[in-house]
Amino acid sequence: MSRSILKESPPLTKADCFSLYARFKTEFNFPVHYHEEYELNFIENASGVRRVVGSSIEEIDSLELVLVGPNIPHAWFTYKCKSESIFEITIQFHRDLFNEIFLKRNQLNFIRNLFERSLKGVSFSRRTIERVAPRLKALAEKEGFESVLDLMAVLHELSLSPDSRTLSDDITYNTELIYNDSERVEKVVAFINENFSRTIRLAEAAELAEMAETAFSRFFKAKTGITFVDYLNDIRIGHASRLLIDTISPIAEIAQECGFTSLTNFNRIFKKRKGLVPKDFREKHGTPDKKKFV
Repeated sequence: MSRSILKESPPLTKADCFSLYARFKTEFNFPVHYHEEYELNFIENASGVRRVVGSSIEEIDSLELVLVGPNIPHAWFTYKCKSESIFEITIQFHRDLFNEIFLKRNQLNFIRNLFERSLKGVSFSRRTIERVAPRLKALAEKEGFESVLDLMAVLHELSLSPDSRTLSDDITYNTELIYNDSERVEKVVAFINENFSRTIRLAEAAELAEMAETAFSRFFKAKTGITFVDYLNDIRIGHASRLLIDTISPIAEIAQECGFTSLTNFNRIFKKRKGLVPKDFREKHGTPDKKKFV
């Protein structure tokens, strides 16, 4: 029973308003990932699981409810959890389910604020979770227009919650511009994700965007909110963080694998982003049987 699927909707398509997955499981093993859709995750009976949302790394208790906005890295890992009957509901919905014009209406201001906060991840208190959990479980059994109305009602209730908190302190990228308004930036972002492990010159990215370097630098910052170098380093540090937690590879090897040619530079940038040098970060966040390695 612990591995059975209660209900699994088809993968979210452009024709669907949202998708819902409800299931029992015994472990979490999906890697850190990101996507363009919003994601609401309800987890029950999973004390000791580790949650990663952007720069936030926390151990959860028996009830969990988190809203993750577009394109913020996130994952849940079994870590210290011993439960054989974890229950999870994952809801994904398109960004344009509530389009920009709609969200600017006065009656939608609370939901608009919730979505803005979700770009760094939003966690809800046990009191809020206990209140909305029955509605989330009931939603797994509904279909059609009624299911859309119920999802909107749940989001509205969450937007009014007085005790939610933002998780990540990472820079918020202007994802709307990256993914919708600029094919050039989209190409560059894909290029960075595929090649971050090697030296990437600004000239390469500028050439890909068919622009002069100076013009490209201004363009990229205007579209994303940060510089090309900062974006590249954020991608590298994100991957390095996962390797520090999940592997016993030497720190110098991880630095090189993530595109840093200088260990000193890696330590400096990592501490600036995470507040700890890589060695201390591993000691604090690494799994118990791996903490002795440096």
